[in-house]
Amino acid sequence: MNPLLAKASWMDRDDIRPYVFVRPENQIAHPGSVHRLDWFEKSPVFKNPLDISEISFADRLYSLEERAFGPSNMAMPRWVFYDCAVMPGFVAGFAAKPSALTKEMREVLDPKKFPATGSPIKTSKVLKEVTSLDDMDWVPLSLFIIIPTMHKGEWVAHNLCSVNSLLPDGGLYGLGFLSKAFGLWYANVEQCSGMTQWGSPALKLHSHYGHLEVIGAYAPVHSHAKTITYRVQVNTNCWEKFFNKEPDLAFLENYGPTGKHIDPKSEESMLDFQHRIERHEGPFFLNAAEIAKKKLDEELMIYSLKQQY
Repeated sequence: MNPLLAKASWMDRDDIRPYVFVRPENQIAHPGSVHRLDWFEKSPVFKNPLDISEISFADRLYSLEERAFGPSNMAMPRWVFYDCAVMPGFVAGFAAKPSALTKEMREVLDPKKFPATGSPIKTSKVLKEVTSLDDMDWVPLSLFIIIPTMHKGEWVAHNLCSVNSLLPDGGLYGLGFLSKAFGLWYANVEQCSGMTQWGSPALKLHSHYGHLEVIGAYAPVHSHAKTITYRVQVNTNCWEKFFNKEPDLAFLENYGPTGKHIDPKSEESMLDFQHRIERHEGPFFLNAAEIAKKKLDEELMIYSLKQQY
């Protein structure tokens, strides 16, 4: 194993593997050929979302996602998952053999105990009840949804969650970060955009996949207007910084502080930042190392290319 992943010893286990939940037409032709990385040597488990026999795998994904995002009123309806994620893109993550699941994992992965918002999980009158965990071949532990866009080469990171956020002991070290990393690596993604909310712990994770450019600081079109929309040029050197905590010298060399800050607690601050973006005063960036060190509600310095200042 790469020494950077020493704490993620679960990556060496045979009963935990990456998976790709994708319809055959969307499979990547030459996976892992752009970003040279030795982190993901195991062949992934393939699941076809258009195959009815895989409904139990999908139900577990729904249950995991609902538990992660339901409290913030952002759980994804099944039709959105099918129409907007599975059909144009794919889902990736890690899955485990039932025998590898701890008691705590079983508790949070049981959709009978944690039904989707609105009504218990059910598929169709002609289908059986939700399959027992022990009757499954693989059980998903995380999910990362990524969707290609009309902008050539750009993908949108639509959703990311893992069982770790639901476990009191944190679960498998780095599971969420490595799930997104695997998806980006596997699909040869060179440019990735995404959205998260200001003050969310997710920003500490998403800022480590490449130098994070803020392309939207306020999003009234979104259900949650206090949303940051970001874009990164995928750079695996930044991934290493997530684990070794070393300074990103390339960021410090290319970007300098503008003297302006974004306050995650202030809607006015977000609007001011958004207006600067719309006036094409950028591009603007945030420093992943600063995000990692600061509290979620602390102000963050806004950076720009050094030659502009």
